[in-house]
Amino acid sequence: MAKGENIYHRKDGRWEARYIRGREPSGKIRYGYCYGSTYREAKERAAKKMKDGAETVCCPAPFRHYAESWLEDCRYKVKLSTCQKYETILTLHLLPAFGDQNPAFITEGDLNQMIRMLIDQKGLQVKTIQDILMVFRMIMRHASSEERICLPVLNAVLPKQTRKPLRVLSHKEQESLQKHLLGCSSCCAFGVLLAMQTGLRIGELCALQWKDIDLQEGTLHISRTMQRLRDTEQNAKARTRIVISVPKTDDSIRTIPLPSALLELCRSRKQEKDCYVLTGHAGYMEPRSLQYRFSGIISQCGLEGVHFHTLRHTFATRCVEAGMDIKCLSEILGHASVRITLDRYVHPTLDLKRKGMETVENAFFQMVETAESSESSM
Repeated sequence: MAKGENIYHRKDGRWEARYIRGREPSGKIRYGYCYGSTYREAKERAAKKMKDGAETVCCPAPFRHYAESWLEDCRYKVKLSTCQKYETILTLHLLPAFGDQNPAFITEGDLNQMIRMLIDQKGLQVKTIQDILMVFRMIMRHASSEERICLPVLNAVLPKQTRKPLRVLSHKEQESLQKHLLGCSSCCAFGVLLAMQTGLRIGELCALQWKDIDLQEGTLHISRTMQRLRDTEQNAKARTRIVISVPKTDDSIRTIPLPSALLELCRSRKQEKDCYVLTGHAGYMEPRSLQYRFSGIISQCGLEGVHFHTLRHTFATRCVEAGMDIKCLSEILGHASVRITLDRYVHPTLDLKRKGMETVENAFFQMVETAESSESSM
C-alpha cells in the first residue's frame, strides 16, 4: 500500500478507498468512498470513479431547505402522528447532522459517522436508526426530483439487529388474568377482557363505542383510534392533545366476529350507543390512563413483564395454536399483509412445535409402513 493512497482496512473486514469527487462552491474538496473485499478491488473502484470524472452536480440549496419542503408536502399525504414522527427525526437527528450541507456532497462516510454517533452517544436502537435512514432517503429523493438531478444513493453500515423475544402469556397466566377480569364489575376490566379475546390495539379500544358492537350480527367494527399527540396550534395552552381519527391504514378498518361467550357478555354489559366501552358513558378514557389501570390489574394478578400489547401477542399465538388460517388472523388483527402477522405476532410455543414434530413423525412412519406393505404384497 503506497503512502498517500487514502486506502485502509476497516474493522468490519472491508477495504475503503477515498477519492476526490468534486468541490463545493467555496472550493473545499469533497471526497467519495469506495469499498471492496480486497485492497485491489477498492483501489480499482476508486480509480474508475476518478477516471469517469464523476463530479457531482451541486444543489442550489442546503439539505435543510429540501427537508422542510419535503415535510410540508407530507402534511397533506400522511396522518398527523406520522408527520410529527418525521418532524421529530428531522429536529433531533438529521438537521443537526446535515442541515447546512449541500445534499450532493453528503457521502457514505458522513452518513456512517452520524450512525456511529447515534449508537455510541445517544444509544439509539437499530430500528430507530432505520427509521431515520428512511426519512433521509425520502428527502434525498425529494431533492433529486425538485432539482431534476441525479443524487447518489448512499448505503449505510448498520450493526446486526438482535430481536428481543416478545412476551406472551402462558395458558396458566391467561387463565388467571381472565378469571380476575370476569370477577370485576368495572367497564375498564370488561374492555381489557374484550381486547384480550379480539387482539385490539390500545388506541382502538380507547376509541371503541357501543355503537361499534353489533349484537344482532355478533360483530365488532373497528374504524377509529385514539392517540395523544403534540399540539401544534399557536395559542394552545397544553403541550399535547387527544386525537380520535381513522386508523393508520385502510386494513386496520375491519369487522371482527365475536365468539358466542364473548357476545353474551357484551349483551349483559350493553350501554347506550354513544357511550365508550371503557367508561360506560360519553366521556372517554385515554391510552395513558388505560395503561395505568392495566398495570394495577397486572399487579393484582401477580404477573410480571406484561404490557397492554402483550394481550395482542397472546391472542395471535392462541389463534395459531387453535389452527386458525393465517390470512383470517391477519385480517382480524388489521395487518396489511400476512407476512407482518407471521413476523411480529405469531410465537409458536414449545408444545405447538412438539405437536408439529409428532405430526411429521407419524406421517413418515405411515409412509414407511405403506411402502413395506406394498413390497410384501409383491
